[in-house]
Amino acid sequence: MLTIISPAKKLDYSQLSEAQEFTQPLLLEHSEQLLNDLRLLSPDDICSLMGLSDKLGALNYERFQEWQTPFSTDNAKQAILAFKGDVYQGLDAEHMSTDELNWAQDNLRILSGLYGLLRPLDLMQPYRLEMGTKFANERGGNLYQFWGEIITNQLNKLLSVSPKSVLINLASNEYFKSVQPKNLQADIITPVFMDQKGDKYKIISFFAKRARGLMSAFIIKNKITDVEQLKTFNVDGYSFNSAMSEGNKWVFCRAES
Repeated sequence: MLTIISPAKKLDYSQLSEAQEFTQPLLLEHSEQLLNDLRLLSPDDICSLMGLSDKLGALNYERFQEWQTPFSTDNAKQAILAFKGDVYQGLDAEHMSTDELNWAQDNLRILSGLYGLLRPLDLMQPYRLEMGTKFANERGGNLYQFWGEIITNQLNKLLSVSPKSVLINLASNEYFKSVQPKNLQADIITPVFMDQKGDKYKIISFFAKRARGLMSAFIIKNKITDVEQLKTFNVDGYSFNSAMSEGNKWVFCRAES
């Protein structure tokens, strides 16, 4: 069983990690190809491409120009600790034990527009490149075409040595589109988180993102390898709703407080 999540726009490099263990991203050669093209963009080009303010355009221009290998704990940070935002607020990796982080290293993957697929302890340098960005490159007109089958092939390698070939999809639709389900040699379970509003249940983006992080943490802390155990998830008021679930879409609901 393997879990995938999305990255975050918000990053924290205010201080580099004190965690001793780290690895190098497995797809860096592809990242370097992207960087060769990204470095040709001006700050204005970046603003236009990504819909950013002048300040953020200038920041990411500098990031692309300064990005360089080899990665070390002096110039990079473990992905699971560098990403911030709603999902990572729920994940709360800063308070995980070394044992929990090591378990996550084998059982969790982070999809990325620049790095393709990251292990939690993979070092990464700061960047902004969402998977849905229509960035023309040598392999096509967007990042989905750039990554092609690469991410799916990596997932298949991992799933082939897993006792149960099940992928838990806790990524956003934008990022899951980088995976090719028809070529994935696994069952895919997609948890959906809904909150009660009046007499209806709705997906509320902020809460749903945070819940994806909470479920990721639940999987890691309980070292879950049997997908049926996911149905016992009962965190922050969410619980499995069998009546609303259908097929591989598992719905978790939270009543209005």
